[in-house]
Amino acid sequence: PPPRHVPARLLVTDRLPSPLHPRVPLKRGKSLRQVLKEHGLLERYLKQHPYNLASKYYHAGVSAEPLENYLDNEYFGTISIGTPPQEFTVIFDTGSSNLWVPSVYCSSLACSNHKRFNPADSSTFVGTNESVSIAYGTGSMTGVLGYDTVTVAAINVLNQIFGLAETEPGDFFYYSPFDGILGLAFPSISSSGATPVFDNMMSEGLVAKDLFSVYLSRDGKRGSFVLFGGIDPSYTTNGISWIPLSAETYWQITMDSGEPVACSFGCQAIVDTGTSLLAMPNRCCQHTARRRLPNQRQNLLRATQGLCDRGERPAGEGTGGGVLGWGDPAAGNHHPPCSRLQIDGYCTLGFQGMNIPTESGELWILGDVFIREYYVIFDRANNMVGLSQLP
Repeated sequence: PPPRHVPARLLVTDRLPSPLHPRVPLKRGKSLRQVLKEHGLLERYLKQHPYNLASKYYHAGVSAEPLENYLDNEYFGTISIGTPPQEFTVIFDTGSSNLWVPSVYCSSLACSNHKRFNPADSSTFVGTNESVSIAYGTGSMTGVLGYDTVTVAAINVLNQIFGLAETEPGDFFYYSPFDGILGLAFPSISSSGATPVFDNMMSEGLVAKDLFSVYLSRDGKRGSFVLFGGIDPSYTTNGISWIPLSAETYWQITMDSGEPVACSFGCQAIVDTGTSLLAMPNRCCQHTARRRLPNQRQNLLRATQGLCDRGERPAGEGTGGGVLGWGDPAAGNHHPPCSRLQIDGYCTLGFQGMNIPTESGELWILGDVFIREYYVIFDRANNMVGLSQLP
């Protein structure tokens, strides 16, 4: 596993000298889907828990985090909690706001083979009587809230509130390759009003700039990271397109396009490291698949399988200008990508249909398939998302 304390390196941001910026290396491992398949459980899991990506966003009532949203995540990082530190593998999720990990109070089978936080072993832990509950498609994560020192790379966040899970949803969580989740979205969507980790980093002056940036490697390569407080200029050689946020909830932006099948009346898009695919309105998904695979309208999965086997690109898929020919989102050129995901020898399209209307237009989710094509900057100081296309 990656080391807990990662040596920071000197970066230059905005052409001015800047302090050291700690980064968390992200390891790319097997997804929950792959692990379930290896154990012969994937088919039963999918039958019992129909995938509904839409339920993560614009839910009513309790904070909802469908477990299925993390089915294909492959990027995980290490944090520690307490004094002395107790290590945990987490997903750094820009689509949620809470930090939670399993605790020794957890009686669920899912906790039995994951690292569990023990408050008695930490001299800096402060307990509360407040409960926390995050609803999943398979049940709920319930627990209590506590305060302790949370270490993310070289940053020590004192008195950080977090959830200590006492129950976890379903036996399938037993096979998850991560212990917990660290949310990086806004406080407005945090369950139980818990202050997110990055908000405390900002308020305590622990980051040089009120932003963080993400690089996700392609094709199994190493080097993925989350960088807190700075921008690595070696990943922005193609310039940065800045897009204002349209809501301070998720990292949500507005897309405009003259393309009739895409955002003819404007679209909303959420940049979400906690979702693996690119989700779009159903009508756009159908059109995109047929446009990219014009001669294979009946069986898109089989057609994509053949393309992956031969190492080919679907018709119309370019190599330049945005995400595999999609274009620059900031410029309003939104032709969705036909990315291919290869899992255990089979391939599938990297996008899916989803219908969520908003007051400002249809909703798109820009998950890891999208993020792998860009160096993405999440700027809280100016409420903007910066995108720099990777070579």
